[in-house]
Amino acid sequence: MNFDGPMIVQSDKTILLEIDHPRAGEARAALAPFAELERAPEHIHTYRITPLALWNARAAGHDAEQVIHMLETYSRFPVPQPLLVDIAETMSRYGRVRLHKHPAHGLILESKEPAILAELQRHKKIKPMLGAAIDAESILVHPSERGRLKQELLKVGWPAEDLAGYVDGEAHPISLVEDGWALRDYQQYAADSFWEGGSGVVVLPCGAGKTMVGAASMAKAQATTLILVTNTVAGRQWRDELLRRTTLTEEEIGEYSGEKKEIRPVTIATYQVVTRKTKGEYRALELFDSCDWGLIIYDEVHLLPAPVFRMTSDLQSRRRLGLTATLVREDGREGDVFSLIGPKRYDAPWKDLEAQGFIATAECTEVRVTMPDSERMTYATAEPADRYRLAASSAAKMPVIRRLLKRHAGMPTLIIGAYVDQLEEIGAELDVPVIEGKTSNAKREKLFEAFRTGQLDTLVVSKVANFSVDLPEAAVAIQISGTFGSRQEEAQRLGRLLRPKADGGEAHFYTVVSRDTLDAEYAAHRQRFLAEQGYAYRIIDAEDI
Repeated sequence: MNFDGPMIVQSDKTILLEIDHPRAGEARAALAPFAELERAPEHIHTYRITPLALWNARAAGHDAEQVIHMLETYSRFPVPQPLLVDIAETMSRYGRVRLHKHPAHGLILESKEPAILAELQRHKKIKPMLGAAIDAESILVHPSERGRLKQELLKVGWPAEDLAGYVDGEAHPISLVEDGWALRDYQQYAADSFWEGGSGVVVLPCGAGKTMVGAASMAKAQATTLILVTNTVAGRQWRDELLRRTTLTEEEIGEYSGEKKEIRPVTIATYQVVTRKTKGEYRALELFDSCDWGLIIYDEVHLLPAPVFRMTSDLQSRRRLGLTATLVREDGREGDVFSLIGPKRYDAPWKDLEAQGFIATAECTEVRVTMPDSERMTYATAEPADRYRLAASSAAKMPVIRRLLKRHAGMPTLIIGAYVDQLEEIGAELDVPVIEGKTSNAKREKLFEAFRTGQLDTLVVSKVANFSVDLPEAAVAIQISGTFGSRQEEAQRLGRLLRPKADGGEAHFYTVVSRDTLDAEYAAHRQRFLAEQGYAYRIIDAEDI
């Protein structure tokens, strides 16, 4: 306990963090592995300790003693004793049931506590996945149920440690070519942590080199690899980076997308083509069975479509690496990521990487506009389902965009929004190209390349640019509308700016918001992500630009 500590720890598992306190930054970083940010108003941020966060921390190597020590170090008042007991007991549940490969019996579920196994054998959803008991401490498991069993065990509060091992897959030589560059320490540590655990998730900011972690993991696996990505543009960026950084040749890398159906030792497929149905069946299941994969990489794992979880439950004998900037899922399926891809193996705080110069510093600003009276009345009388779009698309935002472009004249700028008609209007008014879902891949790549090379200094982009688009020169983002209160989208959009700048300059992230509307409410929710990562943001009036 520290009578001048920055935190108040409460028995309902919430933690209040005073953000103006001089030690708030170090306390926030210490909280990150095992607590989730719930609310982030100006002065006091509220975190909650959840079982899943504690189990992720446990899987990443943190123990209850470390968590308790951290709480006692930063808490202003004595930490409630029942909470400390609860933390220790919750974390102790991870790994008390384990999956193993038995030399004679195959896949087994084991526990040193027979009562736990007896309890699980009586559970109506778990029982059908289990075979006969071998002895009091081990039960046969149907091999095809390895993934689904882990999902159900998590739901009943017994997260399994999966020690059943992995097939090596078909061997294929892959090495890193460190010609004038080298893996950064944290990239090496992330790849090592993943490999030691066998499967799991690495959390790194956009611009911090998640692709390099993937390449390093491929070099460790020395095996055929399936890489799942959000879209074709992202897939081609993976291909280009692998050609640049590894010994792989163009003939060894295949693209499995809407345009091509190549299966090669390293195959890059889009989530869209994997989840496409024909006559009620997932046609791309053949992709998973077409090769003896040694490694499967899920890029932007927080966006993994729900149907892929079902496919992934059948791939538990393959090593699986999830890469993401945030484990937040808007559908609440973080537990499925934990069970089916694996627990969090490594997480680098954004501010730590910023302090070391690996990602750019960023200034985050919310600009509030007042809707014209006519728009305000339309908004007030609209159906609830239409209100956010009306507020987000207010004409009052256009003058702000112009002023921000003038303020940062010549700096590579992205104008980002969710509504295509709004974006097309802005593009027409500014005479700036627009990239949206219907823009062909060829045109997208041409425009992105013009932006990278400085031929274009402004692009208007829809949410197709949220994911895995490498635009290292982008220095300014003006966000005008989004997917309601999506924290994961905020992570992606800020991430567009975080590649270190050649001149060492700061990035600027603006959100233009209509005050007194749902637009402002959703902006507050999105900003939780910024607060989670330690970014301060200012709120200014449009007239003050």
